[in-house]
Amino acid sequence: MGDIIKPLEASSEGLVESVKDATSAEGMIFFHANEGKPLATPWQVALSRAILLNKYELPEGYILDCACGSGIQVAAYSAIIKKPVLGIELNPQRARASAVNFNNIFIQRGEKKIDNLAKSLFLAGDGRDGTSAIEKLSSFTGNSNEKIALLHLDPARPRNSRSHSLDEMQPRLGEVFAGWKQHLGSTDKGPAILLDLSPRLSHQQKLDVEEIVEQYWPSIAKTWTWTSRGKGRVDRLALWLGSIAEPNNNRRFIRISPDLKQEPFMFQGGKPLAEGPELPVSTNRMPKRGEYVTILDSAFVECGLAQYWLDNIGITDFHWIQSEGRRPQIHHPNKLNIDNHDYAKIIIQTSGRIVEIFHQELNLETVDEFVEQAVINDISKITIRSPLEPSLQPKIQGSFDRQLSRRSGKREGFLLQHPNSEMTLLCVLE
Repeated sequence: MGDIIKPLEASSEGLVESVKDATSAEGMIFFHANEGKPLATPWQVALSRAILLNKYELPEGYILDCACGSGIQVAAYSAIIKKPVLGIELNPQRARASAVNFNNIFIQRGEKKIDNLAKSLFLAGDGRDGTSAIEKLSSFTGNSNEKIALLHLDPARPRNSRSHSLDEMQPRLGEVFAGWKQHLGSTDKGPAILLDLSPRLSHQQKLDVEEIVEQYWPSIAKTWTWTSRGKGRVDRLALWLGSIAEPNNNRRFIRISPDLKQEPFMFQGGKPLAEGPELPVSTNRMPKRGEYVTILDSAFVECGLAQYWLDNIGITDFHWIQSEGRRPQIHHPNKLNIDNHDYAKIIIQTSGRIVEIFHQELNLETVDEFVEQAVINDISKITIRSPLEPSLQPKIQGSFDRQLSRRSGKREGFLLQHPNSEMTLLCVLE
């Protein structure tokens, strides 16, 4: 194990990046070593996770992040949970950036008691070597029996890759578990472990992760957590284990609002991953004029909980037309009554009534026919939600905007491709 870095003594000199995080409070600046910023957890995500974690019982001891990067997540944990931290990072410059950020966050949040700041420690070294790290920590604190209250692991993985294998993670899960198992504190529900993993893991890879976990902690409780900041994208995928798993809830979806003051939406439930990805089964049902189309948040559908949420808010009369891809859609006979359900308008991309069905492709040659029907239906603005070539999309959208701006329509609408057919649906918002 390498250098010991104390947050109270850490210097930002030589750190090449200092940036404002758009999701943080005014004046909060984070330091990063070379190429550290793209890998850092956004403060809003880190804080949201820490607030949720604080609801659970943790064993006594230190919060450990054994691949802490720029240290933003472990700093958020300490700020909310009020425990000292042990941060380990292989890159010495990045380890120092972690200590600097930890200190700055502590100061910027106006903390008065410095106990946890003074007790916290960062190490430049191998995050798999639990015994050496504990020896360093014990030497620092004077307590030979230091334990870990929470093991957080966000392993590095190749950048700019559409998929990741478990072997590409550094450090590897099994090596970390082997190095730290004996040093973890425990409650009657087991240790507290949070694995921050690639959102691109396949369903089988998630099951492989569970298998590795089971080798060290058989039958440990598990809650998979998908976190999204919008645009239908899963930003974070995590596995919560042991004392921080949610009893009888195998899956959890968290949607963080762009409004920093708004609490995240959370929905949980579902079946264990071993029973399948839980994506709804799509039908080949043909659309009908007058019925409604709703496009759901694709990240929410991906985690396997959308069906349960629809049932929970009383929406049962519908058909899944598409459950995968960017625009999962359901068709239903009546307008959705969602006004009384928090976050419904965030979970739902858009919803409208079908007023025209085109049996032709939307392109530059046919756009005028689409405009004509929009005018007939008193539509002044069209949003294209059909997949188009990137070079064509602005041209076709521009044609709609120019032609409809000269009309006196009073309604808004959208165009949506019906999956597995050449039909395009013209819908009005109601």
